[in-house]
Amino acid sequence: MRHRATAWAATTLAVLVTGCAAVDPPPSRFPTADAALDRMKATYACVNGVQGTAKIDHFSRHGRIRGDLYFLAVNPDRVRFDVVSPFGATLYTLTSNGSLFQMLDVGEKQFLHGPASACNLARLTQVPIPGHALVSLLRGEAPVLAHEPQGASIAWDGDGFYRVLIQSTRDATEEIHLEPRPGDWSLPWSQQQLRVRDVRVTQRGVDLYHAELSHHAAIRTAPPRVDPEGIDDPIPPSGGACQAEIPRSIRMRVPNTEDDMIFQYKEARWNPPLVPGAFIQPVPGGVTRRYVDCRD
Repeated sequence: MRHRATAWAATTLAVLVTGCAAVDPPPSRFPTADAALDRMKATYACVNGVQGTAKIDHFSRHGRIRGDLYFLAVNPDRVRFDVVSPFGATLYTLTSNGSLFQMLDVGEKQFLHGPASACNLARLTQVPIPGHALVSLLRGEAPVLAHEPQGASIAWDGDGFYRVLIQSTRDATEEIHLEPRPGDWSLPWSQQQLRVRDVRVTQRGVDLYHAELSHHAAIRTAPPRVDPEGIDDPIPPSGGACQAEIPRSIRMRVPNTEDDMIFQYKEARWNPPLVPGAFIQPVPGGVTRRYVDCRD
């Protein structure tokens, strides 16, 4: 009895010191990192795009920007962001069709255009990542660096997730945290659906970005877009039925610049109907047009 009491006391003390007990892995564990990454991709195989609204909050050395965001992100690398102030005025409109970047800055009365590079997209997101990686994160999937099979490893972390480490073929490393959906915990690993909780990418010892994803919840496919005048035919969804989960909170940080962008989704739907011209914008009057690239 004394031995068991001592053991119980030691366990209780350990829990109090660490804050919580270690979480045991699921009964069926992934045999390799690539097996887990394949399941992550399968979880989002029904997703072609996502559309919705969010609150954004951006912190930087230059101050803080808050507003409402209307967003559209479609595979592989097409995005549209419309940022509106708390008073309803449009602040920025960013579009990228995968090759052409355009951004209207209403406050500065300028229209920026150039290649759809990571640095140009970062003019709004403040996170220098390629368009395809941005689209993946916005829907809750981790972009995966190119790597050889032996360049990826996986281990269970006692905090309740798989830690996947990737050594890229391009002198970069990536760490991805994956967890099974609560309802899939007892399923064979080949049937589990996965949530992405954390993504960190480093190149040559410098953190490029760090994304934290949380508050996952299932959403549905968008309905067809119907012309209220009844003139044009309805535009169908851009993909099939989908009930994958989306992270309702995404925080993206760039450690070396102290930029910190938080997306809090208010409403979102999978596979929205795509209106022609959604990813380009005309140049309005009364603004200065300026070409920009990564040297700016």
